[in-house]
Amino acid sequence: MDHDTRRQKQQALMTELLERKIRLHAQHLYDQRGQAEGRALQDWVEAESQVLENSILAPLYRKSRDTSSPETEA
Repeated sequence: MDHDTRRQKQQALMTELLERKIRLHAQHLYDQRGQAEGRALQDWVEAESQVLENSILAPLYRKSRDTSSPETEA
């Protein structure tokens, strides 16, 4: 495996781990609100903001989200 491929796989793994952390935090926010429906997007955005706030991996995560968004694929 060459250096670039290894680096891409490492970045993908780090992004996946951050996303998992965000998902768990969004679930925590949902639970804190008494599991009231209808705010999934707000919970996700708030969790994403809070998790990425102190993460040195935030730029990597944001870059991966930018390149995988439907708007950039069209």
